[in-house]
Amino acid sequence: MTAAFVPTGWPEGVHPPGTPGFEQTAVNWLLDVVPPDYRLHGVLVRHPVALATLAGHHLAACVEGARQGYRSARAELGDDLPPGGLAAVLSAYQTEGERLVATARAVDLVGRALRGETFVPGLASSPGSRQGGQPP
Repeated sequence: MTAAFVPTGWPEGVHPPGTPGFEQTAVNWLLDVVPPDYRLHGVLVRHPVALATLAGHHLAACVEGARQGYRSARAELGDDLPPGGLAAVLSAYQTEGERLVATARAVDLVGRALRGETFVPGLASSPGSRQGGQPP
C-alpha cells in the first residue's frame, strides 16, 4: 500500500487525506489552532469543513494583527522601550508572523482536503486536485 501524498506545509500530526483517522486528527489539530472557546461549539466538531473555514478566518485576522503590530510598534512603543527592547519586539512580531502564515497555509491545505481535494505530486492542477506545495 502506498502512503497518501501530502503537500509541503501539511501539519504534523494530521493523517494524510483518505487514510484512517484523517478527519479526527484534522479536527484535533484545527481545534488546537483556534481559541479554546471554539471547542464549546459542537457544530464545529460535527462539521470539520466549518471548523477549517472559521480557523482560516481566525488565522487571517491574526496574521493581519501581527502585521499591523509590526508596522506600528515604533510609534506605539518607541518612547517606552529601550532600542534593544524595541528590536526584540520587532523580532518577535516577525517570528510570530512567519509562524502564523505557515499555520494559515496548513489550515488551507487541511480545509481543501476536508472538501475532498486530492494532492498529487508533480502534476499540474486540475479540477479536484492541486499540485502539492503550491499556494491556492
